[in-house]
Amino acid sequence: MDLPAYFISDAHLGIEPPGAVPNREKKLIELLSSWKGKASHVVVIGDLFEFWYEYNYYIASAHFDLYRAFAELVESGVEVHLLQGNHDFAYGDFFPKKLGVQVHKSVILEIQGKRIFVTHGDGVPKSDCGYRFLRKVLDFPLNRFLFKQIHPDWGMGLARFVGRNSRKYGESRKVKIEEYLEWGDRMLKKEHCDFCIHGHHHISGIWNMPNGVVASPGEFIKKPTILSLENGGLKLVSL
Repeated sequence: MDLPAYFISDAHLGIEPPGAVPNREKKLIELLSSWKGKASHVVVIGDLFEFWYEYNYYIASAHFDLYRAFAELVESGVEVHLLQGNHDFAYGDFFPKKLGVQVHKSVILEIQGKRIFVTHGDGVPKSDCGYRFLRKVLDFPLNRFLFKQIHPDWGMGLARFVGRNSRKYGESRKVKIEEYLEWGDRMLKKEHCDFCIHGHHHISGIWNMPNGVVASPGEFIKKPTILSLENGGLKLVSL
């Protein structure tokens, strides 16, 4: 029998918004540790951190225990994948080289005989044209170089300030879930996949579509949920 695979999204570690589960990073570490040698894959579908940026000689020390949990998962034989989110798209080589965690913008995985397309899902709604432009500006090589010249403490502080304000704006917007489902169904057909799994909108669900199944683990902030894949079937698990 195949070992289960697990999918997590949108933990936004590094902030404590109102209503967040107390000590949620510790709870996430305990969850990851419980899967050592007991899962085939662990896939984190973006926005693991509220903000992530890699400097040449600096890594955020506050998450040291989390890094160790990922490394121990990999050492136990679990294949671990980390997707870039809209808050943590600026990964370098720390996760793959030091922890053995594979980093992607999007990826297709073959698990339990199922072909699975995985991506964070930011920029999907047509109304997100402003965000798509901003993302290109932020991810432009020159702008990333200039940001790297800022002292890490100042850079992290600035990014979290911007993130808090964008969060307030984002929480006031209504999610058009049908846009994500239509997009997911198109991706299923385009990539010849059985499942399309994404995050970003923080809504957990499994939806049967004409071309396959679209699913989202939800979030790991206020009401943590994850997706598990067992015997070729997806199910939501509330924690």
